[in-house]
Amino acid sequence: MTKFVVDAGVVLALAAEEAEVSAAHRLLAPALVRSQILAALHEAVQRGELSREEGRRRLARAGELKIRLLGDSVLRRRAWDVADRLGWASTYTAEYVALTELQGDAFVTLDAELARNLDGVVPLATIDALR
Repeated sequence: MTKFVVDAGVVLALAAEEAEVSAAHRLLAPALVRSQILAALHEAVQRGELSREEGRRRLARAGELKIRLLGDSVLRRRAWDVADRLGWASTYTAEYVALTELQGDAFVTLDAELARNLDGVVPLATIDALR
């Protein structure tokens, strides 16, 4: 079983596509992903990019995905250290990196710039690897 750490963008894409994740994989994410997904969908509705109904449908679909959410003190300490090591002021993205270091086989993001910045820091995979 491959353990993939997924960020909010990946979860949103899976929800939008109503994609099925292979049973051979396990998805992990920091607990903060819930708030990031909620905020991204609400903002998209407010900007008129999605209808209210579609935003709520995607939120429900995201909630149906089997994702193990983590946010214990070990992860928080590691995220702090990752942010220091990479020179980041914020720890949000560092939580994904820390989780990948601690438990994941690879990190999946649709953010091309982030993927470039993390090349060689943690193993990376594409969203296609989840299917």
